[in-house]
Amino acid sequence: MSAGRAQAPVPLAEARAESEFGGKAVQLGAAIRAGLPVPDGLALPYAFVEAVAAGEEESIAALLEKFAALDGAVSVRSSGVGEDSGQTSFAGQHATVLNVRGEDEMLDAVRAVHDSAHGADATAYREMLGVEGMPRIGVVIQLLVEPETAGVIFTRHPVSGAEERVIDASWGLGEAVVGSLVAPDNYRLDSSGQVLERTAGRKDVELRILPGGGVERTPVAAERARELCLSDADLAALNDLASACERVYEGDQDIEWAIAAGRVWLLQRRPLTAIGGAK
Repeated sequence: MSAGRAQAPVPLAEARAESEFGGKAVQLGAAIRAGLPVPDGLALPYAFVEAVAAGEEESIAALLEKFAALDGAVSVRSSGVGEDSGQTSFAGQHATVLNVRGEDEMLDAVRAVHDSAHGADATAYREMLGVEGMPRIGVVIQLLVEPETAGVIFTRHPVSGAEERVIDASWGLGEAVVGSLVAPDNYRLDSSGQVLERTAGRKDVELRILPGGGVERTPVAAERARELCLSDADLAALNDLASACERVYEGDQDIEWAIAAGRVWLLQRRPLTAIGGAK
């Protein structure tokens, strides 16, 4: 399949067709167009990803040209067609590759995301959810944010269904939270942003970006591991981000965020799965 037949990558802001780019890319594209703080990047349609994974030279050349134009380290994530709905979430089922800097690493990352969707674990998960057909996996490539803190926000309590914000947070990259490497800090806010509860977690490791590419898992000193990692100002900014997402999207939100140099970034957004369901 040539790059001409497999639709080429587009700027993330131009990803509009979920049937081509997958839900994650389309949600982020809508966020960028709405002025939300999303890192710049590219959306790769699933047919193009398949062409790259198959070694099609024209598609590989097109990918590397677009990657070079980003001029910086990036994260590479899946964007499945027909996944991450209000009833099902594929969070954590497909590979994520962080701090990609070179051409070979980029090709390896896209192939890893593609292959992870066809692996035994993802296949079993699809069968469990009753998702039929072969996976169609687009890819999101975004300029990398190097955060001091990161985590997730639910705009409704994911277990009780209460109308309150629930925030999980830890030091470093948010994959420590979504990958369950730590017991994160937990915060509950009412719909106006008033803090209802703060519970310190056990954040005894953090993921940090390496200058030459990749990430490292480093231990956190005991005192800092038990220290709350979000200030009142951070919580107010995250509440503002949640409110902004609610204005742009319908329904309840499951948001991945990062704070770097005092700025809050929206990294991913999906509908919150059925209350009490897996994130």
